[in-house]
Order: sequence, then C-alpha cells, then structure tokens
Amino acid sequence: MFAADRASRSLGIELVRHGEGTAVLRMTVTPRMVNGHGIAHGGYLFLLADTAFACACNSHGPVTVAAAADIDFIAPAYEGDVLEATARERTRYGRNGIYDVSVRRIGAGPRAARSAEGHGGPREGEMIAEFRGRSRSIRGTRTRESR
Repeated sequence: MFAADRASRSLGIELVRHGEGTAVLRMTVTPRMVNGHGIAHGGYLFLLADTAFACACNSHGPVTVAAAADIDFIAPAYEGDVLEATARERTRYGRNGIYDVSVRRIGAGPRAARSAEGHGGPREGEMIAEFRGRSRSIRGTRTRESR
C-alpha cells in the first residue's frame, strides 16, 4: 500500500519497518512544511501519523480505511527535524480497529538545536504528537501486498 501512496512518498516520508498491526515511518520537516509561526504545520504532522496508521491497519489483508482520527499536538517541530511515527494496533473487533500513533523528534534540525541550547527546549526523543485512528475494513477486498 505504501509503495502506491504518492502523496506521502512525495513529501519524503519513508517506511522504516512494518509488521502485523504496526508500522514505523520517518519524515524530515522541509522549508515548505513550515507555517507562519516558524514551526511545522499541523497538517503535515497529521499526514505523517495518518500514513503510519494506514500502514498498520492495512497489514492484515483487507483494504482498510479511516473511519475517524484525532491528534493532540504536544510540542512544536521545526525545519530540519527528523520525525518518527510509530503506529500500533490497540484492538480489532469485527471490521473495526483502533490504532495509536506516537510522533517523536529523533533528530533535531538547526533551529530546534539552537532553541534547546541552555533552555531545556526541543530535544531528540521528545514527543511531538499523539494520534488515535479508528479504522474500518472493506468487505471482500485485499490489499495488493496480501494478494
């Protein structure tokens, strides 16, 4: 599924690893992703988390889509930051599922590094966002990878 995801791949999102009900993806915040406040636009953070969610919930075979999702932004991300989204399945019941995705800074860009000097500011490993996705499998379908 990720191989055909042109939207995510065009933003430089990389699939690091995946398994049944799990996925880890990475993205570097580029200048085009920064909003007027000088921080990563929340839509890009949501997209990264949503893509990890999609990879995890489609790992079982049936084509699975989002029924709903929400995100809590915890700390800002900056240009040059390397972010990692880790998705994990919480539960599946019938054709439904619940998945949590944690987005962390695993590499600080120049601005984040400067902000952190002596201020206890942004740091590697810092939680950036928490996402919860609710999925629904489509009857009678299989993902390309499961065929």
